[in-house]
Amino acid sequence: MGRTFAIGDIHGDLESLFRLLSRLPTPTSDDSIVFLGDYLDNGPKSAEVVAYLRRLPRETPAKVVTLRGNHEDSWLRVVDEGFAEFVLPHSNGCIATLHSFMPPPPCAKPEDALSKEELKALLEGTFFPPDVLAWLRELPLFYEDEHAIYVHAGLTKGRDGGYEHPARSSSPKKLLWCRDRAFVEGYRGKLVVFGHTLTKHLPPELSDFTPEDAEDAWQGDCVIGIDTGCGKSGFLTGLELPSMRVYESR
Repeated sequence: MGRTFAIGDIHGDLESLFRLLSRLPTPTSDDSIVFLGDYLDNGPKSAEVVAYLRRLPRETPAKVVTLRGNHEDSWLRVVDEGFAEFVLPHSNGCIATLHSFMPPPPCAKPEDALSKEELKALLEGTFFPPDVLAWLRELPLFYEDEHAIYVHAGLTKGRDGGYEHPARSSSPKKLLWCRDRAFVEGYRGKLVVFGHTLTKHLPPELSDFTPEDAEDAWQGDCVIGIDTGCGKSGFLTGLELPSMRVYESR
Protein backbone atom coordinates (compact mmCIF):
# COMPACT_ATOMS: atom_id res chain seq x y z
CA MET A 1 0.00 0.00 0.00
CA GLY A 2 1.49 3.31 -1.06
CA ARG A 3 1.39 6.63 0.74
CA THR A 4 -0.80 9.57 -0.21
CA PHE A 5 0.34 13.13 0.41
CA ALA A 6 -2.62 15.55 0.40
CA ILE A 7 -1.69 19.21 -0.10
CA GLY A 8 -3.96 22.09 0.92
CA ASP A 9 -4.91 25.32 -0.87
CA ILE A 10 -1.82 27.01 -2.38
CA HIS A 11 -3.26 30.33 -3.65
CA GLY A 12 -0.34 31.51 -5.72
CA ASP A 13 2.34 30.99 -3.06
CA LEU A 14 5.04 29.15 -4.98
CA GLU A 15 7.69 29.53 -2.28
CA SER A 16 5.51 27.85 0.35
CA LEU A 17 4.74 25.04 -2.09
CA PHE A 18 8.42 24.38 -2.74
CA ARG A 19 9.22 24.61 0.97
CA LEU A 20 6.52 22.09 1.87
CA LEU A 21 7.45 19.65 -0.89
CA SER A 22 11.10 19.77 0.21
CA ARG A 23 10.00 18.54 3.64
CA LEU A 24 8.10 15.51 2.38
CA PRO A 25 9.74 12.09 2.18
CA THR A 26 11.02 11.26 -1.28
CA PRO A 27 8.00 9.89 -3.17
CA THR A 28 8.09 6.54 -4.95
CA SER A 29 6.04 5.06 -7.77
CA ASP A 30 3.74 3.54 -5.14
CA ASP A 31 2.83 6.97 -3.74
CA SER A 32 0.32 9.65 -4.72
CA ILE A 33 0.33 13.43 -4.30
CA VAL A 34 -3.15 14.94 -4.22
CA PHE A 35 -3.59 18.71 -4.47
CA LEU A 36 -6.97 19.89 -3.15
CA GLY A 37 -7.48 22.88 -5.46
CA ASP A 38 -7.29 26.67 -5.24
CA TYR A 39 -3.97 27.17 -6.99
CA LEU A 40 -4.92 30.67 -8.15
CA ASP A 41 -5.41 34.12 -6.58
CA ASN A 42 -4.10 36.01 -3.55
CA GLY A 43 -0.42 35.07 -3.79
CA PRO A 44 1.84 36.67 -6.44
CA LYS A 45 2.73 33.56 -8.48
CA SER A 46 -0.44 31.84 -9.64
CA ALA A 47 0.94 31.36 -13.17
CA GLU A 48 4.12 29.79 -11.81
CA VAL A 49 2.17 27.49 -9.48
CA VAL A 50 0.04 26.25 -12.37
CA ALA A 51 3.10 25.75 -14.59
CA TYR A 52 4.83 23.74 -11.87
CA LEU A 53 1.80 21.54 -11.15
CA ARG A 54 1.38 20.84 -14.84
CA ARG A 55 4.96 19.62 -15.23
CA LEU A 56 5.19 17.81 -11.87
CA PRO A 57 3.86 14.48 -13.23
CA ARG A 58 6.95 14.36 -15.48
CA GLU A 59 9.31 15.08 -12.58
CA THR A 60 8.15 12.63 -9.91
CA PRO A 61 7.52 8.88 -9.97
CA ALA A 62 4.43 9.40 -7.80
CA LYS A 63 0.93 9.70 -9.17
CA VAL A 64 -0.09 13.38 -9.22
CA VAL A 65 -3.75 14.40 -8.83
CA THR A 66 -4.79 18.04 -9.12
CA LEU A 67 -8.38 18.69 -8.05
CA ARG A 68 -10.48 21.69 -8.99
CA GLY A 69 -11.08 24.34 -6.35
CA ASN A 70 -13.75 27.02 -6.24
CA HIS A 71 -11.25 29.62 -7.48
CA GLU A 72 -10.44 27.59 -10.60
CA ASP A 73 -14.16 27.02 -11.07
CA SER A 74 -14.84 30.74 -10.71
CA TRP A 75 -12.28 31.69 -13.34
CA LEU A 76 -13.88 29.25 -15.77
CA ARG A 77 -17.19 30.97 -15.10
CA VAL A 78 -15.51 34.32 -15.77
CA VAL A 79 -14.31 33.07 -19.14
CA ASP A 80 -17.57 31.35 -20.10
CA GLU A 81 -20.20 33.81 -18.96
CA GLY A 82 -18.68 36.59 -16.88
CA PHE A 83 -18.47 36.75 -13.10
CA ALA A 84 -17.64 40.31 -12.08
CA GLU A 85 -18.80 39.63 -8.53
CA PHE A 86 -15.83 37.29 -8.20
CA VAL A 87 -13.02 39.19 -9.89
CA LEU A 88 -13.66 42.72 -8.59
CA PRO A 89 -13.57 42.32 -4.77
CA HIS A 90 -10.01 42.87 -3.61
CA SER A 91 -10.36 40.10 -1.03
CA ASN A 92 -10.56 37.43 -3.75
CA GLY A 93 -7.05 38.25 -4.92
CA CYS A 94 -7.85 38.06 -8.63
CA ILE A 95 -5.68 41.01 -9.64
CA ALA A 96 -2.65 39.06 -8.39
CA THR A 97 -3.54 36.29 -10.83
CA LEU A 98 -3.98 38.78 -13.67
CA HIS A 99 -0.54 40.24 -13.01
CA SER A 100 1.13 36.83 -12.71
CA PHE A 101 -0.05 35.91 -16.22
CA MET A 102 -0.01 39.49 -17.60
CA PRO A 103 2.68 41.47 -15.75
CA PRO A 104 2.07 45.22 -15.46
CA PRO A 105 4.42 47.65 -17.22
CA PRO A 106 7.73 48.22 -15.36
CA CYS A 107 6.74 51.81 -14.58
CA ALA A 108 3.44 50.85 -12.95
CA LYS A 109 3.10 51.02 -9.18
CA PRO A 110 1.13 48.45 -7.17
CA GLU A 111 -1.37 51.11 -6.12
CA ASP A 112 -2.00 52.26 -9.70
CA ALA A 113 -5.49 51.66 -11.04
CA LEU A 114 -5.90 48.99 -13.69
CA SER A 115 -5.63 50.16 -17.27
CA LYS A 116 -8.63 49.66 -19.55
CA GLU A 117 -6.82 46.75 -21.16
CA GLU A 118 -6.11 45.12 -17.80
CA LEU A 119 -9.67 45.63 -16.55
CA LYS A 120 -11.09 44.03 -19.70
CA ALA A 121 -8.70 41.10 -19.37
CA LEU A 122 -9.64 40.70 -15.71
CA LEU A 123 -13.39 40.74 -16.38
CA GLU A 124 -13.14 38.31 -19.30
CA GLY A 125 -10.22 36.10 -18.23
CA THR A 126 -8.60 36.61 -21.62
CA PHE A 127 -5.10 36.61 -20.10
CA PHE A 128 -5.23 32.85 -19.54
CA PRO A 129 -3.37 30.95 -22.30
CA PRO A 130 -5.58 28.40 -24.10
CA ASP A 131 -3.55 25.46 -22.76
CA VAL A 132 -4.02 26.66 -19.17
CA LEU A 133 -7.78 26.99 -19.68
CA ALA A 134 -7.89 23.48 -21.12
CA TRP A 135 -6.02 22.19 -18.05
CA LEU A 136 -8.40 24.00 -15.70
CA ARG A 137 -11.41 22.45 -17.44
CA GLU A 138 -10.01 18.96 -16.97
CA LEU A 139 -9.47 19.21 -13.21
CA PRO A 140 -11.60 16.58 -11.43
CA LEU A 141 -13.96 17.42 -8.57
CA PHE A 142 -12.77 14.65 -6.25
CA TYR A 143 -10.38 11.73 -5.90
CA GLU A 144 -10.57 8.55 -3.85
CA ASP A 145 -8.06 5.89 -2.89
CA GLU A 146 -7.81 3.22 -0.22
CA HIS A 147 -6.98 5.83 2.41
CA ALA A 148 -9.59 8.57 1.95
CA ILE A 149 -11.86 10.67 -0.23
CA TYR A 150 -10.25 13.96 -1.27
CA VAL A 151 -12.39 16.95 -2.19
CA HIS A 152 -11.94 20.71 -2.20
CA ALA A 153 -14.75 21.80 0.11
CA GLY A 154 -16.68 18.83 1.51
CA LEU A 155 -19.54 16.43 0.89
CA THR A 156 -23.20 17.32 0.48
CA LYS A 157 -26.36 15.73 1.79
CA GLY A 158 -28.80 13.88 -0.43
CA ARG A 159 -32.56 13.73 -0.23
CA ASP A 160 -32.40 10.98 2.39
CA GLY A 161 -30.43 13.28 4.70
CA GLY A 162 -27.23 11.29 4.43
CA TYR A 163 -23.97 12.52 2.95
CA GLU A 164 -23.58 11.52 -0.68
CA HIS A 165 -20.48 9.95 -2.16
CA PRO A 166 -19.03 12.62 -4.48
CA ALA A 167 -19.39 10.31 -7.49
CA ARG A 168 -23.15 10.36 -6.89
CA SER A 169 -23.52 13.96 -5.71
CA SER A 170 -26.80 15.59 -6.71
CA SER A 171 -25.03 18.99 -6.56
CA PRO A 172 -21.48 18.43 -7.88
CA LYS A 173 -20.47 22.11 -7.77
CA LYS A 174 -21.22 22.19 -4.04
CA LEU A 175 -18.22 19.91 -3.60
CA LEU A 176 -16.19 23.04 -4.43
CA TRP A 177 -18.16 25.60 -2.45
CA CYS A 178 -19.93 24.19 0.61
CA ARG A 179 -19.08 25.31 4.10
CA ASP A 180 -21.19 23.17 6.40
CA ARG A 181 -20.49 22.96 10.12
CA ALA A 182 -22.82 19.96 10.28
CA PHE A 183 -20.46 18.13 7.91
CA VAL A 184 -17.37 18.52 10.09
CA GLU A 185 -19.41 17.78 13.22
CA GLY A 186 -21.64 14.95 12.09
CA TYR A 187 -20.23 13.14 9.05
CA ARG A 188 -19.40 9.52 9.70
CA GLY A 189 -17.94 7.33 7.02
CA LYS A 190 -14.75 6.94 5.04
CA LEU A 191 -12.16 9.58 5.90
CA VAL A 192 -12.60 12.84 3.92
CA VAL A 193 -9.68 15.27 3.45
CA PHE A 194 -10.69 18.78 2.38
CA GLY A 195 -9.51 22.37 2.05
CA HIS A 196 -11.49 25.54 1.20
CA THR A 197 -12.50 26.50 4.75
CA LEU A 198 -9.70 28.05 6.77
CA THR A 199 -8.99 25.78 9.71
CA LYS A 200 -9.18 28.74 12.08
CA HIS A 201 -12.89 28.94 11.19
CA LEU A 202 -13.54 25.30 12.13
CA PRO A 203 -14.60 24.44 15.71
CA PRO A 204 -11.32 23.95 17.64
CA GLU A 205 -13.04 22.03 20.39
CA LEU A 206 -13.76 19.23 17.91
CA SER A 207 -10.20 18.87 16.61
CA ASP A 208 -7.88 16.13 17.82
CA PHE A 209 -4.83 17.82 16.26
CA THR A 210 -3.37 20.69 18.30
CA PRO A 211 -6.75 22.24 19.21
CA GLU A 212 -4.83 24.96 21.05
CA ASP A 213 -3.56 26.23 17.66
CA ALA A 214 -6.60 27.40 15.70
CA GLU A 215 -4.56 27.95 12.53
CA ASP A 216 -3.14 24.43 12.43
CA ALA A 217 -4.60 21.44 10.56
CA TRP A 218 -8.04 20.38 11.81
CA GLN A 219 -8.74 16.72 12.54
CA GLY A 220 -12.18 15.39 13.41
CA ASP A 221 -13.46 11.84 13.69
CA CYS A 222 -13.84 11.26 9.94
CA VAL A 223 -12.81 14.57 8.34
CA ILE A 224 -9.52 16.46 8.14
CA GLY A 225 -9.26 20.10 7.01
CA ILE A 226 -5.90 21.36 5.75
CA ASP A 227 -6.52 24.89 4.41
CA THR A 228 -4.19 26.80 6.72
CA GLY A 229 -4.25 30.10 4.84
CA CYS A 230 -1.43 29.72 2.32
CA GLY A 231 -1.27 32.80 0.10
CA LYS A 232 -3.30 34.72 2.66
CA SER A 233 -0.70 35.33 5.40
CA GLY A 234 -0.88 31.71 6.51
CA PHE A 235 1.11 28.64 5.53
CA LEU A 236 0.74 25.46 3.46
CA THR A 237 -0.09 22.13 5.04
CA GLY A 238 0.39 18.59 3.77
CA LEU A 239 -1.00 15.36 5.23
CA GLU A 240 0.56 11.94 4.77
CA LEU A 241 -1.76 8.94 4.80
CA PRO A 242 -2.09 6.40 6.25
CA SER A 243 0.43 7.58 8.87
CA MET A 244 -1.53 10.82 9.53
CA ARG A 245 1.73 12.74 9.71
CA VAL A 246 1.34 16.49 9.12
CA TYR A 247 3.88 18.68 7.27
CA GLU A 248 3.96 22.47 7.15
CA SER A 249 5.72 25.16 5.14
CA ARG A 250 6.14 27.46 8.16
